[in-house]
Amino acid sequence: MGRKLFALLIVMLVASCGSRDTTAPRNLDDACSILSERPHYRRAFKKVERRWGVPTNVMMAVMHQESKFIGNARTPHRYMLGIIPMGRQSSAYGYSQALDSTWDDYREQTSSRRARRTDIDDAADFMGWYMSGTTKRIGIPLTDARNQYLAYHEGRTGYLRGSHNNKSWLLSVSQRVAVRSDLYAKQLPYCR
Repeated sequence: MGRKLFALLIVMLVASCGSRDTTAPRNLDDACSILSERPHYRRAFKKVERRWGVPTNVMMAVMHQESKFIGNARTPHRYMLGIIPMGRQSSAYGYSQALDSTWDDYREQTSSRRARRTDIDDAADFMGWYMSGTTKRIGIPLTDARNQYLAYHEGRTGYLRGSHNNKSWLLSVSQRVAVRSDLYAKQLPYCR
């Protein structure tokens, strides 16, 4: 009996180590519900707020848009002739949808060699690092969710060139990010 119990405990331990947040939280319109369902998110966001100064509501709004809080989110596949897979649209991956090259820059500049895009702590820290850098280089306030998102999506150089101005769909998305950021900002003070 002791061996079976020990084996069961080992299996449960291994299974718990491999668990990931591969589904979205139930109510994406309620910041308190998200943080209540996934308490480790709150700790990650607070840590980033202290380190990089990015408000939780801005981070949450951008992360919602990028991955819907799904840790292993990927861009869709591209298809030739509608049926032949041609790979993914980009290398964006994880909570933050960070591209391979930008993620590599983050890991090198922050000495976070073990950082993973599927880890909420690392993904949130990446977003804080990127947005803080955007504020330093371009001057976009950390509280400006709309323009921070545009610079995050287009890259800082693309933002400075105004590449977003020719994309009405992206301008619409950035406005939704700003509205969601405002919504989360109003909700967060009332979270337990």
